[in-house]
Amino acid sequence: MLNEPPTSATATRWLPYLAVGAAGAYLVYLLAPILAPFLLAAALAYLFDPLVDRLEGRKLGKRRLGRTLGTVVVLLGLVLIFVLLALILAPLVQAETRLLMQQIPKVLEWGGQTLLPWLTSTFGIDLMQDKEQVLTWLKQHVAELSQLTRYLPKLTDGGLAILGFIANLLLVPVVLFYLLRDWDHIMANLADWIPDRLKPKTLTIAREIDAVLSEFVRGQVLVILVMCVFYSGALWLVGLDYALAVGLISGILVFVPYLGVVVGVLLGSLAGLAQFGSLAGLLPIWGVFLIGQLLEGMAVTPWLVGERVGLHPVAVIFALMAFGQLFGFVGILVAIPAAAASLVALRHLKAQLD
Repeated sequence: MLNEPPTSATATRWLPYLAVGAAGAYLVYLLAPILAPFLLAAALAYLFDPLVDRLEGRKLGKRRLGRTLGTVVVLLGLVLIFVLLALILAPLVQAETRLLMQQIPKVLEWGGQTLLPWLTSTFGIDLMQDKEQVLTWLKQHVAELSQLTRYLPKLTDGGLAILGFIANLLLVPVVLFYLLRDWDHIMANLADWIPDRLKPKTLTIAREIDAVLSEFVRGQVLVILVMCVFYSGALWLVGLDYALAVGLISGILVFVPYLGVVVGVLLGSLAGLAQFGSLAGLLPIWGVFLIGQLLEGMAVTPWLVGERVGLHPVAVIFALMAFGQLFGFVGILVAIPAAAASLVALRHLKAQLD
């Protein structure tokens, strides 16, 4: 009893750190509703800190720009980019949505004259005959269906939600400015909180996490840009009227594996069906997404992200879904860093066990 095994002493020594980690995770869970703007600003600060570092060392005449002025330049550039995107995309989305809504009667007419007779002749499903039964059932249960409205949010709740969203949106650039300006000091202060005997190992793990995360995130940003250009250009070449909107949405959602192509096929098929009015007109659109998926999976992602990152698409999907389920939008923001940290932790655990 006097000579306690080393393994027991090691486990006891790690208990406070595990307790602090568990308490931190629980605190994040409790504060998830208000953490979104801070984590979004932190993610942007992590991405653009290297750019601020470069601007900080440049000279403007005989004087250096300095950290604050470099931060202001980067922040103004980001705001300008978002404003330009909003000015370009908002009228486009509004116009294309209006045009798409105007095509809905044609889609319904096509469904009644082409799709329903085909289903009846091929599978023996007579939906036209069942239509009267559906209408009768709806009339009989209209009172019950109207009760569903009491579950809808009240107008005041919706107004408060909108005000909260606007407040969070305005908070992001403010937090981003201070994080970018003081990023190096923040990282140094965090390092000072690490116990001296754990600092070398912790900093080594942190550098590996940064390497994995930076390779993945910055690579994925380039993948998104490439796929946005490809999908928009290819859909425009096949004659789709809504090529830019569908292409941008599909390219941006490439960050979540397979979601971009699934959403793109659905949106492209809907837009193509409204425009061409036949299944044959959808074949070129489906071909674009087939080629795009092959191009992204076999060429673009391996080239820009690289196999050395090691974040498998299944791991990315699971991390996004799991953290999104637990923490909502905040969980989606921390899912990829958590996956990268877990990957590095597993590598070190394996090295300790070997």
